[in-house]
Amino acid sequence: MQFSLPDSQRFPNRLTLIAPFFLWGTAMVAMKGVLAHTTPLFMGGLRIAPAGLLVIVTAALLGRAQPKGWRAWLWILLFALVDVTLFQGFLALGLSHTSAGLGSVMIDSQPLVVAVLALILYGERIGLWGWLGLGIGIGGISCIGLPDEWILQLGTGEWLQQDWQQILNWQYFSQISQSGEFLMLLAALSMAVGTVMIRQVCRYADPISATGWHMLIGGLPLFLGSELWESEQWMHLTHGDWLSIGYAAIFGSAIAYGLFFYFASRGNLTSLSSLTFLTPVFALIFGNLFLSEVLSQVQTFGVCLTLLSIYFVNQREQLPTPGDLLSSLEMRALGNKKSKVAEIPVQVDSKTSAK
Repeated sequence: MQFSLPDSQRFPNRLTLIAPFFLWGTAMVAMKGVLAHTTPLFMGGLRIAPAGLLVIVTAALLGRAQPKGWRAWLWILLFALVDVTLFQGFLALGLSHTSAGLGSVMIDSQPLVVAVLALILYGERIGLWGWLGLGIGIGGISCIGLPDEWILQLGTGEWLQQDWQQILNWQYFSQISQSGEFLMLLAALSMAVGTVMIRQVCRYADPISATGWHMLIGGLPLFLGSELWESEQWMHLTHGDWLSIGYAAIFGSAIAYGLFFYFASRGNLTSLSSLTFLTPVFALIFGNLFLSEVLSQVQTFGVCLTLLSIYFVNQREQLPTPGDLLSSLEMRALGNKKSKVAEIPVQVDSKTSAK
């Protein structure tokens, strides 16, 4: 972030700067703890809809313009369907079948999809580091989402001796499609499409007001789905569960998004986005502390690859390319050459100079 602050304020500001990612990561842990006593769609709606209402009220108090015109509301409705209903639905369903830390890593792989969509739709440059990050990300997600034995067989060569007709059947694909990791990938894809859509939404509506309305509107279908397909949504919730839901709604949604947009409006958005990789780190740490979640060695390796890929994709514009390094070395060599002063030895005869 490019903020010019006094030295006395830098450390507190840095703590505030990482607050949205800390809140998102810990909210994932809070949601995972509640899922044992409630249903996924109900929890997703309860987390996002009240948070949207808080953002709408805050935007009104700040004097932000409310959406006007059918184009603004149409884009907000589409944005709500993709970025809230589908994203939160897949997130809640996937979280019920996987760990909080692992789920957070899968969700925060969405910058990889955003980079590809931005290239296709807007012609944004990916560059060397971006493509490298995408390749590493595919490997990391494969280590996380595919069965461990598949990944281990790649290293030993046993996969060449397998009966692929038996492996590549509907049973295996059905098993993967119903896994929590696959649902998390669908959530990441939904979030990525929503991220790309926000550019169109902001053409017709204020970003803060649109964020609040899309959270509220997108949360309503989750309640409807919960009413149709789920039962005993709140029967077994404890006081601690309601506190966790409140934390996920107020801190993990309303405040986290509010802080994120506040910093985005005052600093460099690319630098802020580079902190996204902190979210799964916090989720992994607190998931291990409070939920005793442990990843396999293959999944741990996949997490490291995914975090590395996210860093490369987010920082692709800042990292120097080999061409930049070569040009820098050439300019430095040229500068050193020009700075050298030719030294011509001159002999002075003492007798002559005395005359």
